[in-house]
Amino acid sequence: MQERLRTQVITSSPPDLHIDTVAGLDVGYRSNDTVAGVCVVFDAKTLVVLDEVVVDDRTDFPYIAGLFAFREMPVLLRALDRVTVAPDLLVADGQGLAHPRRFGLACHLGVHTGIPSIGVAKNAMGTFDPPGSTRGSMSDLVMDGDNGDEVVGRALRTQDGVKPVFVSVGHKIDLDRACAEVLRLAPRYRLPETTRRADTLTRKAASPAES
Repeated sequence: MQERLRTQVITSSPPDLHIDTVAGLDVGYRSNDTVAGVCVVFDAKTLVVLDEVVVDDRTDFPYIAGLFAFREMPVLLRALDRVTVAPDLLVADGQGLAHPRRFGLACHLGVHTGIPSIGVAKNAMGTFDPPGSTRGSMSDLVMDGDNGDEVVGRALRTQDGVKPVFVSVGHKIDLDRACAEVLRLAPRYRLPETTRRADTLTRKAASPAES
């Protein structure tokens, strides 16, 4: 399925792409088969939270590297369906094109929903030269492809002197625009606010319920 669907990924931005609202998506685990899907929608300019939803669910898809979308997408789509503010951009805590089959979670979400999407990962999938030490510095993220080395994303320094994040296109956005949006979403910290807030909610969801 990933091999088939990756041909539908669009790696350019529509000429009229205007991003007013951005959604961060993440999944937390209470147990191996009990999950919580989180969707947080922000105003893209002010970074004020406009809506946030946490949805509990169960999954019977096994934990297999490279196939996380099949395990996590159903609960994320349920959370996305329940927010009251439609996002113009999805930011997934994971990979887009930086994936062995060039179809990570961000690509799957984007192709399924038709909404522009970005993958922002905390760890690299691929190789890269360290970017410069100042905010906004970046370097290509590379993986082996059918015709040799292939650029699948970028290592992006969001704050001076901190470890970079790893940005890859999901769908309907180009890599330059994706990196610019991630920088806009990360004015103070290493991780974009979409990821920071979604991470907070998933950690709460994964904690044992209070008696």
